[in-house]
Amino acid sequence: MKGLSRYAAVGAVATACHYALLVVLVEAAGVVPGLSALAGAVLGGVVAYLGNRRYTFSFSEVGHARAMPRFAAVAAAGAVLNGLIVGAGAALGVHYLLAQVLATVLVMLATYQLNRIWTFDSRH
Repeated sequence: MKGLSRYAAVGAVATACHYALLVVLVEAAGVVPGLSALAGAVLGGVVAYLGNRRYTFSFSEVGHARAMPRFAAVAAAGAVLNGLIVGAGAALGVHYLLAQVLATVLVMLATYQLNRIWTFDSRH
């Protein structure tokens, strides 16, 4: 449970970094929202990887060359799963924000497990 709570905390920090960069780029620098969102997502991904590497999965002996692409693959799969859950919920008449909350929880649980047993596990 300690690992999952750490994973959630790192995710919260990464999300805050993503949104902060998005807002600064749009509001202060006049960058278009789409490009700003992409930059924010990249920053959030880097923060998530580094935070999870050093805090959540600090025990891991897996090198960056192997862990980083795996982390990115898990994040990409999580993004797709998130979209599918929100889309399915909306198609079933569930409010999209409620579907997003459900998706966030389910995706966090799934990506935590994948990162724990595949990305940062030296046996794989």
